[in-house]
Amino acid sequence: MDGHIATLPAQPMPATGLGRLADRLDRSVGAVIELVVAVLVLAEIIILGAGVVARYVFHAPLVWSDELASILFLWLSMLGAVVALRRGEHMRMTGLVTRVGPQTRAVLEALAITAAIAFLVMILPEALDYAEDERFIVTPALEIANSWRAAALPIGIVLMLFAAFCRLLRFGSWKPVLLAAGVTAALVILFWLIGPVLKPLGKLNLVIFFVGIVAANVFAGVPIAFSFALATFGYLSLTTSTPMVVMVGRLDEGMSHLILLAVPLFIFLGALIEMTGMARAMIQFLASLLGHVRGGLSYVLIGAMYLVSGISGSKIADMAAIAPVLFPEMQKRGAKPGDLVALLSATGAQTETIPPSIVLITIGSVTGVSIAALFTGGMLPAVALGIALCFVVWWRNRAEDLSHVTKYSKREIGKLCLIALPAIALPFVIRAAVVEGVATATEVSTIGIAYAVLAGLLIYRQFDWRRLKGMLVDTASLTGAIIFIIGCATAMAWGLTQSGFSQDLAKIMAAVPGGTWGFLAISIVAFVILGSVLEGIPAIVLFGPLLFPIAKQIGVHEVHYAMVVIFAMGIGLFAPPFGVGYYGACAISKINPDEGLKYIWAYIAALLIGLVIVAAVPWISIGFL
Repeated sequence: MDGHIATLPAQPMPATGLGRLADRLDRSVGAVIELVVAVLVLAEIIILGAGVVARYVFHAPLVWSDELASILFLWLSMLGAVVALRRGEHMRMTGLVTRVGPQTRAVLEALAITAAIAFLVMILPEALDYAEDERFIVTPALEIANSWRAAALPIGIVLMLFAAFCRLLRFGSWKPVLLAAGVTAALVILFWLIGPVLKPLGKLNLVIFFVGIVAANVFAGVPIAFSFALATFGYLSLTTSTPMVVMVGRLDEGMSHLILLAVPLFIFLGALIEMTGMARAMIQFLASLLGHVRGGLSYVLIGAMYLVSGISGSKIADMAAIAPVLFPEMQKRGAKPGDLVALLSATGAQTETIPPSIVLITIGSVTGVSIAALFTGGMLPAVALGIALCFVVWWRNRAEDLSHVTKYSKREIGKLCLIALPAIALPFVIRAAVVEGVATATEVSTIGIAYAVLAGLLIYRQFDWRRLKGMLVDTASLTGAIIFIIGCATAMAWGLTQSGFSQDLAKIMAAVPGGTWGFLAISIVAFVILGSVLEGIPAIVLFGPLLFPIAKQIGVHEVHYAMVVIFAMGIGLFAPPFGVGYYGACAISKINPDEGLKYIWAYIAALLIGLVIVAAVPWISIGFL
């Protein structure tokens, strides 16, 4: 979850006096917000780390630590979403936007902002009411009014509105802004006027709002979170009698799962392993082992993604740690850039289930499946798909010329192994901490962070303190983009379930011929499409709670089903032309997406074959539970 590269573009310097004023205001307010979110990320690390030490070392648990961490997390998520909106880093699909003329594109870019403003303006009064209502609830440990936590929602919305208006004022031309604002206002008024007509349509409204409105917004380039939010707000306000404050409650619920605290901490851990040189040490060791074999560095790429995925939890962080180290050497050996980015993208899908993956944590939090079981079950299926990719690598490189390649001596390999050993040990330390009960899946990231900091300072002697603030702010921005999507998708999923959609879906899925195998087959097809269009985490949050009970009902083990849908979703996410993960791989590699198109399909075919094997042999997923 990850492919967070399809974002709003950076804007040119404003040409008008009003634009320059907006730019100065935005920079001033933005600097304060970025400082606050950096402190919040650091506070979460310290609080959760203190909880682990107090419980495991001193046997005196801090009863208030989880509660305080939860309060700060909602603030981090909302303010992180503000930073993401300022920077244009909310996830969106740009396949159509990039293929139209410059004038139409300018209108669509403005529309992406005005659509977000429309939702934020409509939901703000409800968020204020929600925060006001929460003052009557007192938290159990800290004994403070819950409005201290809930206030993050309206304050975050106000700051997002400020950031969005500043982006509009900084547009180079007023024409696309006014046109986008007019279109947005006209559509809002139109739907309000036809509300009485929509209400009697019953479940047809599900198609109108959750298919039509979502698809129209997503393809127009509106950030995915706001596409979900607009459709949900429209459906609930126009076709049901549900008070809209309930939608704010569902947003809060979706963004407040304590397990999701692992998201920012693992994103920060991913940045740390790159900054401390741990990723480079691992990759250099693997290259010394296999660099002299035909296609050896491609095998190293597959192995390195497997190892690093177990550390960072963020696919973009994984690829960013590996591509800059491996690709220059691979290109020196004659590898084609298109093949490199295709394989990098394919390994992104292949390693989706390596713990502690954010997708695994998310699926556990929204479906109730044991995260420890998901962590255990995710290792071997990724190996199966990795072997399938290795067959393609072997076939493509069987005639590679190795006459110019230096073979490392055993002494050199041993030296590199010693250097890499602390880095290679990190994923095993993280896994052992969870299995042995030292830390929960949420807290274990703090152990990884402490390990990486000590390794960087004492072993690798590589720790750039000046980069820390930027890493903390980047972590908060990506966290805000991810968690805001989860909140909006949770509200959307609630709207779907309240409509009776889950029961209808259960009947349709149960009626698919072939029983268990038919259900798995249609799930693979559905999640490949969903992963391609919606991104990974939104697809999981939206459909996981609906489909996992059905899987359990017809006899599919929940962990086995999780592996199948995660891989299917990953294949969709990293497959062109719609999968944003593919474009993320291209951006990190600095390779034109068109160059990878002719190479990626063999890897996609190999992944699909591997997925069919994983689906057909449940033991691969559940044999070690």
